[in-house]
Amino acid sequence: MKYEIVELEEKKVVGVKIKTTNQNGKSIEDIGMTWQKLFADGIYEKIQNKVNNKTIGLYTEYEGDYTKPYTFIAGAEVSEELENNKEIVTKIIPKGKYAKFIITGDVQNSVGQAWQEIWSMDLKRKYNCDFEEYQNNSQDMQNQEIHIYIAIKD
Repeated sequence: MKYEIVELEEKKVVGVKIKTTNQNGKSIEDIGMTWQKLFADGIYEKIQNKVNNKTIGLYTEYEGDYTKPYTFIAGAEVSEELENNKEIVTKIIPKGKYAKFIITGDVQNSVGQAWQEIWSMDLKRKYNCDFEEYQNNSQDMQNQEIHIYIAIKD
């Protein structure tokens, strides 16, 4: 799987979160519910100061590597932090070096398959903030462009 190394500036992400794990397929269910909550409960529309119409799936607060629990946040990049409340949280994606993967296809199957491949790669991961950026450049959910960023050590 091809990728390029990029330097990113800090990003602020606002969204809804859940603590999950990749064990026994739990993350598939939890992440799906988190995306559903973001859109079905109207939270995405309530997020102010969005910098674009892209959505972000953020993996953070790792308790080790990808086999350990972590926090998932479904949300959007914003220009200003919002005050945390019981519905939404703000998380900073740190400035730094990332491996950037570009995938195209179904938003669930293509992303899941990409993660399977990423986990088997020999990347020097930081395990602090990894994220998916959905370009939302098509109405066709089977044909989306998704950028996956993996934080890597210098």
